[in-house]
Amino acid sequence: MPKLLKYAPGLTVFLMVGPLLAGLLGTVLPAFGYLPALGGGQWSLSAWQALWAQPGLLISIRLSAVTGLLATGISFGVVMLFCAAWQGTRAFGLMQRVLAPILSVPHAAAAFGIAFLIAPSGWIMRGFAALGGWDRPPDIITVQDGWGLALVAGLVAKEVPFLFLMTLGALPQADAERTRNVALTLGYGRIAGWLKTVLPRIYPQIKLPVFAVLAYSASVVDVAMILAPTTPAPLAVRILHWVSDPDLSMRFMASAAALVQLGVVVAVIALWWVGEKTVAWVGLCWAEAGARYRQEGAARVVAAALAGISAALVLLGIAGLALWSIAGFWRFPDMLPGQWSVKLWLRELPALGDGVINTIIIGGAAVLLAIILVVACLECEQRNGARPGRGALWLIYVPLLMPQISFMFGLQVFFSFLGLERTLVSVVLAHLIFVLPYVFLSLADPFRALDTRYRQTALCLGVSPDRVFWQVILPLLTRPVLVAIAVGFAVSVGQYLPTLLIGAGRFATLTTDAVALAAGNDRRMIGIYGILQTLLPFIGFGIAMIIPVTLFRRRRGMRGGL
Repeated sequence: MPKLLKYAPGLTVFLMVGPLLAGLLGTVLPAFGYLPALGGGQWSLSAWQALWAQPGLLISIRLSAVTGLLATGISFGVVMLFCAAWQGTRAFGLMQRVLAPILSVPHAAAAFGIAFLIAPSGWIMRGFAALGGWDRPPDIITVQDGWGLALVAGLVAKEVPFLFLMTLGALPQADAERTRNVALTLGYGRIAGWLKTVLPRIYPQIKLPVFAVLAYSASVVDVAMILAPTTPAPLAVRILHWVSDPDLSMRFMASAAALVQLGVVVAVIALWWVGEKTVAWVGLCWAEAGARYRQEGAARVVAAALAGISAALVLLGIAGLALWSIAGFWRFPDMLPGQWSVKLWLRELPALGDGVINTIIIGGAAVLLAIILVVACLECEQRNGARPGRGALWLIYVPLLMPQISFMFGLQVFFSFLGLERTLVSVVLAHLIFVLPYVFLSLADPFRALDTRYRQTALCLGVSPDRVFWQVILPLLTRPVLVAIAVGFAVSVGQYLPTLLIGAGRFATLTTDAVALAAGNDRRMIGIYGILQTLLPFIGFGIAMIIPVTLFRRRRGMRGGL
């Protein structure tokens, strides 16, 4: 085994967890008054005193916690109910094909699309206006409502596909098909049998993804800036405003607030864990009661409707973005624009170039580093014959469980100390923290599922391990590797906070530009940036599908990967 290969796992963990720990340290110290670069040379609690004096702070904390729990609970419930009602049917396969592409849509683009859809002048209200004869939008608040319901809807629409994909990966490992058939044979209804037998077996495998969804939902910034209330805003959004304040002394209070945000995430995860134990005890009593619940037609319809609505919100929202980007005059309550124009596209093309190029460069560099490290880790694992345990999986999920706003300012301070502040290298490294886990999770199962006899046969022919990897293993895994690259690129495209804070605004991407446009409420401009933000990941996945077909056009079995 080459000497460098054995260092890949350690280097990968360092690049994921090292910046995170440095960022946390850079947040903790200013929170207690110590940041010499800004004149803080003594330990103090003044930042905490200033924080608790902020008006509406408890409302912001409550809003973050409640919307995070609601979005996660609804997303989890929709996915579990749909899987229980429809696993093994054509509808299940159809939904799998529909929801999988939605996963690549950046959160900000999906949020803009949903905002256009549910706004008082959006498509939904236009449909009701046609029935009710309205000639103007109703005077109601549907976006940025005080309860945060629009934020919950936006998060649910994006997290349902993610949890569905994670569940699909767990089902074969739990032998779900056979378990479900046994329950049906014993006379249980499809839903009751699945919930009593399959769910307890797959939940331990999807627990970490659920926690990741919970942490993200309780601390999201870009989606909250588009859909959440503003008076007051969720805690993470207010922290970003304090970090960006021209008064540098606000950074101390922002650091204290970032630790509070971390505490909110820990608290909601702990609350979910308590609820999980309670539901497990209630579920055990329910399972032991032995009721079959065969009358489930209405529940199956509801499950399909909820999954369909979550997909429709994103798809119709993206369609709305596309229409607004080329719309001319569009009066209410017309369902389609009265005029069409590409003048805005032509006018903005020069300005769009920088954002597109920066997005591709940053995403491409982060994904290239990630795929090299992940492939090296998995190859090292295969050659050593040692598969990492549960602890390693927790390490992979650490960047996904940690609120970005809780360590990004500290990471900014750390990069400044190293002389890497506001550089392309620091932005790429910040993106790498989040790209690495997704690339690893996308590629690990296909890599490990590859039949070891391919490797053994080649080695028996006297070929070196390196040559086996390049000429046998990598060609067989072409499609999974390309899909992992596409997933990583989609993750990078959607990164808002790392680009904004670490790059200090010097590297404008499609995501940072799109979120900045949210304050102006120019739907045509938002439509242009939202569509481009969506197209780039789709192009990445398209390339990942086309290349294997082209390379292996004479080898049918190689086109679909393994």
